[in-house]
Amino acid sequence: MIILISGNSQMGKTYMAQKLLETYKIPYYSIDHLKMGIYRGNADCGFTPMDSNEHIGDRLWPILKGIIMTAIENQQSLVIEGCYILPHYLQEFDTSYLRNIIPVFLGFSNRYIMENYEEKILKYRNIIENRGDLTPEDSSDSTIEEYLKENDVFRRSCAATGEKFFEIDRSYEDEITRVYEYIAIRKEQI
Repeated sequence: MIILISGNSQMGKTYMAQKLLETYKIPYYSIDHLKMGIYRGNADCGFTPMDSNEHIGDRLWPILKGIIMTAIENQQSLVIEGCYILPHYLQEFDTSYLRNIIPVFLGFSNRYIMENYEEKILKYRNIIENRGDLTPEDSSDSTIEEYLKENDVFRRSCAATGEKFFEIDRSYEDEITRVYEYIAIRKEQI
């Protein structure tokens, strides 16, 4: 069984992966580590850490797809989290693999972002891993606008591929519970 957790930056993907590790004893892998390992090992790898999620995702997907297929073939469970898992990539799997994959695509509503950007989204960005100190630029209007745009693009890409999209609209704590419930139900079906 493979659980894929994706969404834009600062969604709580790594935190969710950690909670799934604690609950189900399933190890997780952060794609950020793969990205930085490849980049630091070979700076001519075809991307930089500053490139778009789509560009980096396109470069990493063949490797991730191979990891996912191998884990399924070996009947191993794994949680993989990162913003580089794009909804359309799942269309590359045939049903024998898809029935062993639980995709979780997360996003915030515009309302949630506007009401909680500094107090909740930025505040909890270091909950699992250190992302450094906040700068004034992190809470600028242009950064918030870009974050709104990224969430909208991701939401639309899920809709375009028919992938289930979990949107946090009012209460992160309450609404994320339905994601864990979805995972538990899907896990029992596998």
